[in-house]
Amino acid sequence: MPYLLCALHRRPNHGARRLGTAALALVLAAGLMSGLPKAHAEEDHSGHQAASGHQAASGQTRSEQPYAVPAVKVTRADGKRMLLTDALNDGRPVMLNFVYTSCNAICPVTSQVFVEVREQLGAGRDKINMVSISIDPEQDTPAKLTEYAKRFGSAGEWAHYTSSSADAVAIQRAFGAWRGDKMNHQPTTYLRAAAGKPWVRLDGFFGPKALVAEIQKTVHAQAVDSCVTPGQSTTISSTAGSVGTNLKCKS
Repeated sequence: MPYLLCALHRRPNHGARRLGTAALALVLAAGLMSGLPKAHAEEDHSGHQAASGHQAASGQTRSEQPYAVPAVKVTRADGKRMLLTDALNDGRPVMLNFVYTSCNAICPVTSQVFVEVREQLGAGRDKINMVSISIDPEQDTPAKLTEYAKRFGSAGEWAHYTSSSADAVAIQRAFGAWRGDKMNHQPTTYLRAAAGKPWVRLDGFFGPKALVAEIQKTVHAQAVDSCVTPGQSTTISSTAGSVGTNLKCKS
């Protein structure tokens, strides 16, 4: 499995990196069958314990968690420095994962999944605050993150952040993702409707279709919470009708 992922990661590209839906499905299936570490459904190395979790499929776990975002500083790929809370709490639903630029196994696959999610969201992609945070800040400078992000820019780039080593550990611990070393990195995606709401934690390789469905639920939840004026509509459109929601508030 690592060899297959590495080969895919090193394929030449001319700007946009496209594995294609069929190839990606093959990679995800191979990942689930290859003996990669499964999600920690009960407890991980940081003492995290899943709440209301259930197995979505082999090697996949969905749970809801009340994570508290730490007030640490992060630096975006363009060099802008800010509090992580400000980076995440910009009024949009959040979709987050952890990566590092020298990774040649999990990260290229999960980043490509983010690309395909953005493609399926179409015109609504920028209504989701998509974030990737480095777990290797000693190596991942803003310049390296920019270079990494460009590999997956076929559907527009999303925000990539780095930080200090100590803050990177604090962030991972806060999200129940700290496993002592970047080589123990596992595929996990986090979704949140709005600040103060629980995080949906998705452990394992979830494909674009499954993530889009989760985003649909997340956006719907946000729309319900922000529904004030009767007859008001909240819509996220998409290409080819792949995803969308049209909610009318109740009086």
